[in-house]
Amino acid sequence: MDETRIQDRISWGLNVAARFLGAPTDAYRPSGVSDPLLPTHRFLRLRAAFCNVLGGFERANTYDHPLWNGIFDSAYTRIGDYLVQRGGTWFIASQQALMPILCVHTDRIVSFTRPAAPTASGVNTYGGVTVATNTPILTNWPASVRAASPAGIPSADLPGDSSVSHWTVLLPSVPEMVLQFSDLMTDDLGRNAVVSSAELTNLGWRVTVKQAAT
Repeated sequence: MDETRIQDRISWGLNVAARFLGAPTDAYRPSGVSDPLLPTHRFLRLRAAFCNVLGGFERANTYDHPLWNGIFDSAYTRIGDYLVQRGGTWFIASQQALMPILCVHTDRIVSFTRPAAPTASGVNTYGGVTVATNTPILTNWPASVRAASPAGIPSADLPGDSSVSHWTVLLPSVPEMVLQFSDLMTDDLGRNAVVSSAELTNLGWRVTVKQAAT
C-alpha cells in the first residue's frame, strides 16, 4: 500500500472520528491580504475537534500553548486555511502526510502596516510615522499573540520601572507577503507594536513585536 492510499485512509478515519467528537465548523481559505474570514472565503462546512498536542483529550490545554491537534477530514483542507467554530478559531500550520494535523488557536485580530520612506533626499517634511502614509500589509488576520520574554528593563532599577512588553505573534504564511523589521502592528484591543524580528518557518510566520505607546 503506497503513501497516498494510506493518507486517504487516515483522512477518512479522521472524518469518522470528527463526526462523533467534533462540532460544526466553517473552513475559510484566505485570498489576498485582507479579511480572511469574509463570507466569500468560506469554502466548506465540516465537523472538527481539537485536542492537546501533549495529552490528547486527557488534559486541557494551558497558558502559552496555542498548538492543537486537529481532528477532521484533511482531504479537503490545506495549510493556511482557517477553521471557525463556536469554541474558537484556528489556522492549519502543518498537514504533513501520515502525521497529525497541527493547528494554531488564535486569540487576537491583527493588522500590519509599513511606514512610508522619505520621498526625497536631503531635507524632508516631518519624518515620523503617520497613519495616513502607512502602507497596509495584512488587514484583520486572526493570530495567536503570546507574551515573550521580558526585555528592555531600565538600568536605574527603580521600584516604578517596568520593561516594555514583547509579544510573539503566530500567523499563517501569505503568498507574496513578507513581514520586515520595523513594520507596525495593531490589534483588536487597540494596542500598537513594532516588529523587532520576523521569521518565516515551515509552520508560518513567527513574529516578535515590541509594544509601542502610540
